[in-house]
Amino acid sequence: MSAQPDPQPPAPEVRLRRLRPDDLPEVLRIERASFSVPWSETTFRNLFLHPDADLLAAEVADRLAGYAIVWTVGDQAELGNVAVAPEARRQGIGERLVRAALAAARRRGAREMFLEVRESNVGAQALYRRCGFEVVGRRRRYYTHPTEDALVMRRPLLDTPPPPALL
Repeated sequence: MSAQPDPQPPAPEVRLRRLRPDDLPEVLRIERASFSVPWSETTFRNLFLHPDADLLAAEVADRLAGYAIVWTVGDQAELGNVAVAPEARRQGIGERLVRAALAAARRRGAREMFLEVRESNVGAQALYRRCGFEVVGRRRRYYTHPTEDALVMRRPLLDTPPPPALL
């Protein structure tokens, strides 16, 4: 009798929606668990006031599992932040958020999106490549704690059809 591999757990049901100010305590918990230099509560509160920013949330079982922040100026967008709660990682939530950010920027008329990622963060780089980003540059000593270069990645948005708006 051969041993059967353990079946993969089913992918969680993820609901995408707009981030809300009452999500901030959980956003800050995820932010601190994800980045050595986390954004402050003030930064997030100010982003809610920017008409050119889309703040996206991923919910699993009515709990915030991750978020993405993208802003669009003219025909360019920047993916400023993507984070998934440690207990919800490696389940496709980050990719869902990146793809939702791409769609939000496309709805706003962006023709390309940029992002910066730590040179050592090969997991995030692989995610971004799966979503169609390519490395187009480097920012020397961009990150601190520890000091590290950022890779600049770009993705054209002409082939991204704008889906319906989030609820």
